[in-house]
Amino acid sequence: MTVARARHYSGGRTRPLQMKISKQARRDAKQLFRACSVNGLLEDNRVRQVVQLVIGQKPRGYISILTHFQRLVKLDLERRTAKIESALELPENLRAGVQANLARKYGPGLAVSFSQNADLIGGLRVQVGSDVYDGSIRARLAELADGFQAI
Repeated sequence: MTVARARHYSGGRTRPLQMKISKQARRDAKQLFRACSVNGLLEDNRVRQVVQLVIGQKPRGYISILTHFQRLVKLDLERRTAKIESALELPENLRAGVQANLARKYGPGLAVSFSQNADLIGGLRVQVGSDVYDGSIRARLAELADGFQAI
């Protein structure tokens, strides 16, 4: 399907065309993904080697395999990344405590980044992969406002 057809079917907006990935390609990608894990952590060098190997051999459906493999790697990286937002700069002892609690819950190999967001007013907002823990004052005020609107 060309971009013109995609635009016609979508009412003028262009959307990326999604490719259907076969079950065999998904199985192969998952097997390659598991081969890149050591003790539950993904190794960068193994990922690079696997991609180079698949591109070099070009097995049947290799583009589908690599597409699904990329998705699995991306999801794993997101699952291993913690973003912590606070209204003010956190003291070092509080940072260490938060990191220790997250490591206990999500395991080793977690990449943690701290940032400031004055919109939170107070409290913390922690995001690890698709898990979001919002203990900010802004979230509590929004909950309270929603409660009043429901009445």
